Amino acid sequence: MSTELTEKRRIAMKRATTMKRTDVILSVGTLALVLLAVVGMAVTGTLDEFGAWAWERHHNVLSWYIRPLFFLPFCYFAYKRSLFGMVLTLVALATSMFWFPAPEQSDPMTLEFLAVEREYLTGDWTLAKVLMALLVPISFAALGFVFWKRSIVYGLVLLNAVVLIKLAWSFYFGDESGGLTLLPSALAGLAVCDAVILYVVRRMRKRSSPKSPQQAGQHGG
Repeated sequence: MSTELTEKRRIAMKRATTMKRTDVILSVGTLALVLLAVVGMAVTGTLDEFGAWAWERHHNVLSWYIRPLFFLPFCYFAYKRSLFGMVLTLVALATSMFWFPAPEQSDPMTLEFLAVEREYLTGDWTLAKVLMALLVPISFAALGFVFWKRSIVYGLVLLNAVVLIKLAWSFYFGDESGGLTLLPSALAGLAVCDAVILYVVRRMRKRSSPKSPQQAGQHGG
């Protein structure tokens, strides 16, 4: 009996190790393909053209509304400890800015905010700006780490902090018009993420809570 149990554990550990190795290979392969695509456009001289095309489609506010929702699959894959799923989510997040067609007309406040954002991105990159930009990968790394460790409550707090800091950045660098432009999509996305995560937490607690003697008797009878 003990030998059979040991063999089952050995097979399970071997399978888990194989899955982790496959996960890493797929993640590295995905990032390599993205890098090759960027290098290919740079070599062929189409990178600027692609950037202009993507920026025009970035004016479509639909991409602004779906962007916060990518936190959900990212946190889910982190909780399931799927590195490949996390990488795919980040790639989808990065490309979502040009998923939707360029609008025929844009709101003046949207145009003003995007002009400020473009000026910020294409301006001189000081040390302070570099350090601020590093907050983005650091935030995702921290969020992934917390959910990887199955700390859902801390993850929820961190998720809200990330979105609110992004909003604060918009108000600071984009003035009031910039912050107000981003506010509806950010708050709507954050509300959906909070609702889904809280719902999942509630379901998990219900499943893990011990049954009352009365319920146990009903199931037993």
